[in-house]
Amino acid sequence: MNEIMELTRINFSSALMAFFVILIGVKTIVSLFEWVVEKLGIETRWTRKRHEEHDLLLQTARNLTALQEQHEKDILRSDRRDEEIASDIKKLTRMFVDKEIDDMRWEINNFATKVSEGRPCNKDSFTHCIRIYEKYEQILAENGLENGEVELSMELINDAYRGKFWHVSP
Repeated sequence: MNEIMELTRINFSSALMAFFVILIGVKTIVSLFEWVVEKLGIETRWTRKRHEEHDLLLQTARNLTALQEQHEKDILRSDRRDEEIASDIKKLTRMFVDKEIDDMRWEINNFATKVSEGRPCNKDSFTHCIRIYEKYEQILAENGLENGEVELSMELINDAYRGKFWHVSP
């Protein structure tokens, strides 16, 4: 029972102060030990781990730099490729439009030749050719081009169409 009574008489402020003094002492001893180990060049597990972490951090920074440089090169290469693709698409579009225009001109001129030779043509053929001409004019307008190759053929076709299918009775 005396032991318990002794515990109740402990000065807690002194005990707390002693605890902090012990902690400071341990910290001082550890710091002194680290200093001696560093001065003597002895490598401990703790210092080895610190060096490994430092080396890992440096290697990670180098890897990130290399990745960033590669990313920038890839972006430039991608931009160049996008420009090439856009250029190729423009060329293909131009080729397609030219082909469409040539095909329509060919069809209109062939039909005009057929009409001028007096070969038989039905109303649907005339209507089809007139629709082709309207599409032809629309494609020219959309692409900023001018018509100069089928105007005479269309005049001939229109005159023949009016003469055959739009007679005015007396």
